[in-house]
Amino acid sequence: MVLRKFKRHTAVCAVVDVLLLAVAVHSLCTHVHPKHDQVLHGVYIEPEHVMKKRSVDQPLRILLWYDHSVYRLDGEKFDLINNTILPRAVSFWEEALYVRKVEDVILLTRKCNDSNVFVKNNLTHCIDACKEKTMCGEVELPEHHLDACRTCNASAQDCTNTTSAGKGITGYDFVFYVSAMQTDRCNKSLTVAYAAHCQQEMGLDRPIAGHANLCPKSISTKEQELETLLSTVKHEILHALGFSVSLFGFYRDSKGNPLTPRRPETGKPALNEKYQTYEWSDKVIKTFERKNWFVRSGMRKRTVQMVVTPNVVREVRRYFNCNELEGAELEDQGEEGTALTHWEKRVFENEAMTGTHTQHPIISNVTLALMEDTGWYRANYAMAEPMSWGKGLGCDFVMKSCKEWISTKTARGLSIHPFCNKIKKDPLQTECTDDRTSVALCNLVKHDHLLPEIYQNFDSLNYVLQGSEGYYGGSVSLADYCPYIQEFTWSSKNVIVRGSNCQYLDNNPKPDKNFALEDYGNHSKCFDHTNQMWEERSCKQMRQWQHWGSGCYSYKCENGRLHILVGNYTYTCYHPFQEISIRILKDGWLHKGAIVCPSCKDMCEEEFLMKGQSCKLREESPPSTAYPRDELQCSAIGVYVNLMLFLLSTMIPALYSLR
Repeated sequence: MVLRKFKRHTAVCAVVDVLLLAVAVHSLCTHVHPKHDQVLHGVYIEPEHVMKKRSVDQPLRILLWYDHSVYRLDGEKFDLINNTILPRAVSFWEEALYVRKVEDVILLTRKCNDSNVFVKNNLTHCIDACKEKTMCGEVELPEHHLDACRTCNASAQDCTNTTSAGKGITGYDFVFYVSAMQTDRCNKSLTVAYAAHCQQEMGLDRPIAGHANLCPKSISTKEQELETLLSTVKHEILHALGFSVSLFGFYRDSKGNPLTPRRPETGKPALNEKYQTYEWSDKVIKTFERKNWFVRSGMRKRTVQMVVTPNVVREVRRYFNCNELEGAELEDQGEEGTALTHWEKRVFENEAMTGTHTQHPIISNVTLALMEDTGWYRANYAMAEPMSWGKGLGCDFVMKSCKEWISTKTARGLSIHPFCNKIKKDPLQTECTDDRTSVALCNLVKHDHLLPEIYQNFDSLNYVLQGSEGYYGGSVSLADYCPYIQEFTWSSKNVIVRGSNCQYLDNNPKPDKNFALEDYGNHSKCFDHTNQMWEERSCKQMRQWQHWGSGCYSYKCENGRLHILVGNYTYTCYHPFQEISIRILKDGWLHKGAIVCPSCKDMCEEEFLMKGQSCKLREESPPSTAYPRDELQCSAIGVYVNLMLFLLSTMIPALYSLR
């Protein structure tokens, strides 16, 4: 901490933590979809007509198969992956998805030396020879998982088995091969993991085998990063199960019929030259034109690509409360593997299947609906996690630019939520995330380059020179540079000191820096402060903190009301937006500030419903004796010093403006 002395012997100081920087962290997905010649489609299990008749009622069963590299992880990382992350991620998808039961043995197809193959009696035959090794991602498949090597000559004659089949895989519907190698892809963009499918069964084209590589150097064992790691692995597994541009062309309707026409000579869709994978029809993804996309320079045309399958359309219309919405918008930015293989970040901010994780990623009904629309799965929608971003905001939010949303709301004097327009600068003014799980900042920053015209979202900004607004936008490019409230980490010299998520004990400030008496833990949420800075006062010194706006506090829901715990006191909220004045003496310092009450319904309704209770709807004024007010007991000299402190404190804003 740096104490700025404005006058010799003056005990007033304004405190700014210059050692700690607030950094918005986001983890980018580096999924690379497999090309058409990298996937084997010939895994024969049962005839198509038999599989079509089978009910989609078998909970998905995933076999995890570790490469030797996983066992070479250090003990702490291996325990985390083996005992926590992978079991929880796999268990989630096994509960969330049902399939047509695989009743026969799965024998995976061997790779051939030649890309051309013959299929006889539903069995794949290589020309002359099979490859010595059959790989799935970074993993060499074990011999006992593989079918026999069948070969023919170039004229499809002299066909024979050159090896025998292995025992195969029984009792599972999907095989997931896992490695832990620090590959070149791991060293790019701090990648945590990547995954894809590698083999599909012949009857209905469902992915039957896939792989994931976990990047050892990027695996964190910190508790506060566990949920993000878990979400990343769940995200990557889903790429292998069906959410991939290389699988869209194989989607089927609920009866098992292809949504994209097949070429008679191959039984597969036509090739898409751009993506080097199989084409999809407009029954799966369709392109729409937004003719009046409002940006800083005026109206522009913009094309969007949407998933238009029936369950997805139903869910997005219901979620956003927009019956005109054509489908769910796909990402149109990013490198290969980001565009088209993730939901649009501007529209689905913290949905786990967007191209970057910025905060509290969740799997929503929309993603489960997409998996159901593959024709391979039935979704258990009870496994969907609640999402609040953009919920119920209508067509103006989901079908128009964030520039139009911000401008229209501002002109009407309304909140521009969930977007924001506060530039991230010192001193920091924090807020709360939608779900109040984290202290947050508006991620509006100045970029070192002029943003593309389509992403320029401001005509004017406070504290910004007129004409330079085109350099300002949200720090997350995939969200079309639309700024929004985002959790962050405090870092010092590129080392993370603590995070801003309220529910982790490790995020508690050190006692000597805990000016607002915050309390992080598993039953804490973010609460807004009032517009006044918090201060600490002793008999000889006063400190005012320049970083303010919100903080994490423990709370409880009792007797029909919300109660906020600060220090050793409990403060009861009697109505929304009530300002609670805090005066607490702790370790010789009197902490002064104020907290704003949210509504009881937002904070406690779900908990009360479980108890058979409800929030008291009648707003009341708190009793005059409702809240404690600690007093600082000082000597006569201390009283004089405090008077001087009070007078000098009124000068601090002016002093700061002259720095």
